[in-house]
Amino acid sequence: MPQTLEAIDHAKAAGVPIIVAINKIDKPDAQPERIKQQLADRGLLAEGWGGDTVMVEVSAKTQVGIELMLEMILLVADMLDLKANPTRPAMGTVLEAQLDRGRGPVATVLVRNGTLSVGDFFICGAVFGKVRAMISDRGTQIRKAEPATPVEVLGLGSLPEVGDDFQVVTDTAKAQQIVKFRDLKDREAALAKSARLTLDQLHKQMEAGEIKELPIILKADVGGSAEVLTEALQKLSNEKVKVRVILAGVGAVNESDVLLASASNAVIIGFNVRPEKAASALAEREKVDIRLHTIIYNLTDEIKAAMSGLLEPVFREVYKGKAEVRETFRISKVGNVAGCQVVEGNIPSRSEIRLLRDNVVVHTGKIASLRRFKDDVSEVKSGQECGITLENFPDVKQGDIIEAFVTERMATEVFA
Repeated sequence: MPQTLEAIDHAKAAGVPIIVAINKIDKPDAQPERIKQQLADRGLLAEGWGGDTVMVEVSAKTQVGIELMLEMILLVADMLDLKANPTRPAMGTVLEAQLDRGRGPVATVLVRNGTLSVGDFFICGAVFGKVRAMISDRGTQIRKAEPATPVEVLGLGSLPEVGDDFQVVTDTAKAQQIVKFRDLKDREAALAKSARLTLDQLHKQMEAGEIKELPIILKADVGGSAEVLTEALQKLSNEKVKVRVILAGVGAVNESDVLLASASNAVIIGFNVRPEKAASALAEREKVDIRLHTIIYNLTDEIKAAMSGLLEPVFREVYKGKAEVRETFRISKVGNVAGCQVVEGNIPSRSEIRLLRDNVVVHTGKIASLRRFKDDVSEVKSGQECGITLENFPDVKQGDIIEAFVTERMATEVFA
């Protein structure tokens, strides 16, 4: 199973000894030898096959093999001299942490070495505290916890992170200094993580030696475009930075794409598609850079310019609003008129527009006329109804979205 393979990889990476319990051997179709073969393929060779990994066949249901497994654990610990010193200050690992309404922050700690006592001062990651009480795995209060004992600890100042080291200290002043230093480092790491990669920042980070790879999430209107763009972008890789397309898909940019970009510090490129409303809001919160294009050459030129340090955002699109087409009318001498309701922002008469159908751009152009009732107007605000005629595009359908924007000239950014 995937979780088994993950556990094996984690144990190997940590360099800890592995004992395998092959469970459910009471089932009629159980095949322990097949399991041993699969484990051998993952580098765990059973002792009976000439390897050094202890494997015990057990059944949690019938209790078969449980005593033998416990004996094997003690034997392996004795052979590897895995011993703890119960007289030293306690140290352990946080297995779980939760905020209890009545008890405050509570951490489940496994004591690895030493003895933990009520009244001990401790540091746990960036948390300083004093053990006010300890609860055993049976729900009873105890005064001392020796090595290999799991306990719930009360007395933390705040919630620690799962996996943090738990260490009893004797010098409380020095311990508080350590906690403050760790808290400062955590804040710096959080701020660095929130500074997402954008194409405008790419060249500066390259010069500082921070960027070796430019991860990209690509969304296009059709599969052919996604395939061609993936190949074109990967060919832009050079000796300084490698372009890697971690996802190439078809359809609008959605929240899942933004979350993936946030986790992998990637730039999202939309070709002939637009982001969903929720995805745009999430991208703004997560500081994820979304670049939208309709021409392949402009897209590749922008990436090349960013990689060479020549990216100059001279123009910028400013989003104004969007209107939903509720009905279409045919008027003589005018043509097709889209009866719309403005659902967000406002629609200026002199703005440029994109016509979206199922979040895919089907036309980019300008507004020929904007009317409320029978009067020409310069702007229609959110919640109002209007009639819109587009220049050189009569094929407007019910349910289409008209997105308005204006293009503003910006000062050229100079790279250091």
